[in-house]
Amino acid sequence: MAQSPISNEPSMNSKREEENMVDTHPQPTLHPNDASPAAEPPFSIFTSREKQWISSLASFGAMFSTLSSYIYFPALVPMANDLGVSVALINLTVTSYLVVAGVAPAFMGDFADQGGRRPTYILMFVLVVASNIGLALQQSYPALFVLRMIQSAGASGSYGAAYGIVADITTVAERGSYVGSLIFFTGAAPSFGPVIAGALAQQLGWRWIFWFLAILTGAYLVVVTLLLPETQRRLVGNGSIPTTGIHKTLFDTFTQDRKIESAPVVDGEDRTTKRRTCHFPNPFKCIPMLFKKGNLTVIIIGSITYAVKMTLQTSLAAQCIDIYQLDYLQAGLIYLPSGVGGALAAYSTGKLLDWNLKRFASRHGRDEGYRRGDDISNFPIEQARFAGIYSLIIISAAGTAAYGAVLNEKTHIAAPLVMQFITGATTSSIFTLCGTLLTDLNPHASATVQASYNLVRCIGAGVGIAVQQPLANATSPGWCFGVFAIVMLVGMPLAALNQRNGLEWRRKQTVERPESGSKKNPV
Repeated sequence: MAQSPISNEPSMNSKREEENMVDTHPQPTLHPNDASPAAEPPFSIFTSREKQWISSLASFGAMFSTLSSYIYFPALVPMANDLGVSVALINLTVTSYLVVAGVAPAFMGDFADQGGRRPTYILMFVLVVASNIGLALQQSYPALFVLRMIQSAGASGSYGAAYGIVADITTVAERGSYVGSLIFFTGAAPSFGPVIAGALAQQLGWRWIFWFLAILTGAYLVVVTLLLPETQRRLVGNGSIPTTGIHKTLFDTFTQDRKIESAPVVDGEDRTTKRRTCHFPNPFKCIPMLFKKGNLTVIIIGSITYAVKMTLQTSLAAQCIDIYQLDYLQAGLIYLPSGVGGALAAYSTGKLLDWNLKRFASRHGRDEGYRRGDDISNFPIEQARFAGIYSLIIISAAGTAAYGAVLNEKTHIAAPLVMQFITGATTSSIFTLCGTLLTDLNPHASATVQASYNLVRCIGAGVGIAVQQPLANATSPGWCFGVFAIVMLVGMPLAALNQRNGLEWRRKQTVERPESGSKKNPV
């Protein structure tokens, strides 16, 4: 049955007045799909199964951001030999990939937030497929260098766009699980990507790495074009507004009975006039996100964690191949522990986030409210999301220091791999916490804020990778990763600051920008 939106201004105003006071009374139980005349429109018209499909499809696409990077590592030496250049020059293509990965999501994030998720995904994966075919066919280093940047421009934006889709279709109460699934895919890529690359490079040649990516991303592009629905709430509201043109997909046939002809008021905005506005993507739009204290503290914590993780990962093949005399396939296999640990931890952390949110919300009498929407203007979401982050940071720092120590002592190869498993698990859990909280704080610009996050973390990773080898040469692997462990601990006071002041920061910003008060979740 199609659902008709009901606009009841007196009751909505009284409800907002109640929420601006101390929340001590539990909200009445309302199911999201409740279609009674007195019920609000559901936050999303999609069923749980449909949400899982949409989220999984988007998250699978986000995986290519890390897969395209990690699958490249085992092929560095044979690629250098084939193209007649030094390994140092091939390493520059890794740096160029990271540089573009830091900048491109600023364009893609703004495009996804104001132009729609579907057009963004289609554009990104046209670039990815074309660049993969070009990489498989190219015969020169300059072509390799340029095509890697094009590949990065397409693949790196998928991470932020996937967060945007999650924010579109999920409420605060269920968001942790979906973000956990997203990190599961991106965390699994560093595990199986190098294994596949090592096997292909050893058996068929390094060019087959890019043929493999071309086939995989090409098939994904077809599925996205046919079956990824538009979810951008500026365009389709809660999913009930009919789509046209590039925003229309075969998936719409499954939700046709839930579509409406007139645009409802969703998230406080009339979709009749605003749903088709579009402008050229502004890459600088993500910069103001960094001036919000809540965003900045979360982004710095996540970026420090990412920088340390990347130094661990880039050191793995180089250090272990040298110390333990590994071949290409074995060099790929040693990435498995970190990837498996990260994937499992991300999925588990997502489930725990939802459980913890329910526990915190029950204390404030808001559990049912968070099952219907995303208004956290009077709720300490920072405390709920960052519960347990201190233990994760401490374990990750200890694992990082221990990794350096076992490399320094040249112990059995099992020891550094165990440390990689531990650090892979804890860093992925921290990414899940940070990614979920950023989405909670910026539900109307989730892809854009992820672009600002991506910019800072790529810069941090680039610095970390640049100083890692000189630092290890000047001291030792043990001292090198001991320094990174100390840097990791900087996240603890930042997390404490965010938990203590996050709600107050959001309240002050609401006062400073009263025009944003019409929207839920001012931050």
